[in-house]
Amino acid sequence: MKNFCKSFFWMGIVLLAINLIPDHAAAVPELPKDIKWLTNESDPIFASPEAKKGGIFKSAILSFPLTFRVVGPDSNSGFRSAILDNQLSLIGIHPNTENIIPELATHWAFGQDKKTMYFKLNKNARWSDGHPVTSHDFTYTLDFMRSKHIIAPWYNDYYTREIDKVIVYDDYTLAIVGTKAQPDLHLKIPIGPIPRHFYSELDNDFVRKYNWEIVPNTGPYQIHGFKKGKYIKFQRKKDWWAQDLRYFKHRFNVDTVVFNVIRDFNLMWEYFKKARLEVFNITFPNYWHVKSKTPVIENGYVHRMWFFNDTQQPSMGLWLNQDREIFKDKNVRYAFAHAMNVQKVIEKVLRNDYFRLEQHYVGYGLYSNNNIRARRFDLEKVDIHMKKAGWKRGPDGIWTKNGMRYSVEVTYSFADHTPRLVVLKEEAKKAGIELRLQKLDPSADYKKVLEKKHDVAWSGWGTGLRPAFWQHYHSANAHKPQTNNITNTDDPDLDKLIDTYRDSLDQKERIRLSLQIQEKIHEIGAFVPTFMVPYVRRAYWRWWRLPKIPGTKHSETLFDPFAPYTGGLFWYDKALHEETKMAKKKKQKLQPVTIIDETYKMKILENVKFSYRNS
Repeated sequence: MKNFCKSFFWMGIVLLAINLIPDHAAAVPELPKDIKWLTNESDPIFASPEAKKGGIFKSAILSFPLTFRVVGPDSNSGFRSAILDNQLSLIGIHPNTENIIPELATHWAFGQDKKTMYFKLNKNARWSDGHPVTSHDFTYTLDFMRSKHIIAPWYNDYYTREIDKVIVYDDYTLAIVGTKAQPDLHLKIPIGPIPRHFYSELDNDFVRKYNWEIVPNTGPYQIHGFKKGKYIKFQRKKDWWAQDLRYFKHRFNVDTVVFNVIRDFNLMWEYFKKARLEVFNITFPNYWHVKSKTPVIENGYVHRMWFFNDTQQPSMGLWLNQDREIFKDKNVRYAFAHAMNVQKVIEKVLRNDYFRLEQHYVGYGLYSNNNIRARRFDLEKVDIHMKKAGWKRGPDGIWTKNGMRYSVEVTYSFADHTPRLVVLKEEAKKAGIELRLQKLDPSADYKKVLEKKHDVAWSGWGTGLRPAFWQHYHSANAHKPQTNNITNTDDPDLDKLIDTYRDSLDQKERIRLSLQIQEKIHEIGAFVPTFMVPYVRRAYWRWWRLPKIPGTKHSETLFDPFAPYTGGLFWYDKALHEETKMAKKKKQKLQPVTIIDETYKMKILENVKFSYRNS
């Protein structure tokens, strides 16, 4: 502490003396006497006991990351998840039951204040450099994430605004206290540790000093080597401390994972066909139906898998900016929705492979309102709504009112989506609505939409375990840039519902409010849902094996080597590899294999007509 005036001198001496008192002399906090410890060693396992260790898994990334840091400048790349997935949290979520399961903590408990959780650490937990994981690594998380030296304002804010403190009871017992009581506390309070012993004192040189440092972690793999611009290699820890725990056993089986930089998606496909990559994403209809007609698949060397999941669906659709004069009238918004022939896009462009997304929040279990249906293409309803709003057809067939034509710009960024939008444009013209398609590069598109300078945004948003309403639909985020309310929805009744939902600590009430909020959003009509893809489609070389049920309810890919909740289920079969190499050498054909697994197919799709069996 600097002494700016003489009166502060003695205060500084007192503070210094306090700081010199040994830690063991400080009063040790006591755990609540009525604490009820919980654990979970009874949920079903989802890995296969047949799994074997070994093999090299060759994958690809489009570009080399700008840093190995996971916070600070240039850290928010797609590769970041590979690093973060190898850093465990205190607890996890079972991918099928959604119950809490152990990770770094063996036991947990909830405080009566509904803002505190208590944890007992696994005493065997180790950092990759052999140091034990202790409660003090979690107190350091707060110091680290609140530091201005990491140059990460979002983390500075979150770890100050949401997390109050970490209480250490001993080396292996701690509590994390939130700043407020809230529901689903277990989804928000648990944090990951940061190795205090690894970092020297944080200073202004943090960003440069740790740009390419390989930080110790607690997960199954660690970066083992890399060549900038070329590849990054991960090695499995042979004596990983958690390898025999119930929910980690028989998982994370590959010895080595290599991410090669291949800067073109089509080139990745060519690498895959030469077995220079192990797996390829063939979700796009063109890959499944057309490009799959290739010798390595037809000769049985590569298998295809179509695996249905039952997880939260991204909100892909058209987002109408209600700050635009043309969209202020609800009838005009409804007419827009009825002018979008989404079904024709599904049939003609997407080969009937995609499903209609009915509303923003699909796949959230009891929190989803499955009674809501998206407005369908209907020229008669377009006429009804437009006339109700006082519009008339102009000489060119486009609706007009007071000199304004119903002509809006649709902003998007992905070239492969152009055929979809062209169909919507031609169909909308029949309804008297002109769509002007504007393709921007991703960063420009993102900037334009967040600054609310769009008419209509063609976009999709990610998901969480619970619906997030406030960021997308509360008026607190309307009429201002850099917020996720890109429709500029500003409705007092909706605000009240969202505020009550956020403040409620009662699950039944929150579910009821969630359904009501979704009805209100549908009534406002500023989001036009389009497609959802509730499945995974992959092509993979036949020497990679999967469990009998290939994935989990929440699996978004079947060959993620690291993800703590759903990853690491596959394994290498050396005998099948040798058999395949011999068959290729002799030009011997094997039985082609396409597997379709509907174990977790969403119930709302049971009556949907679908033609995938004829693929």
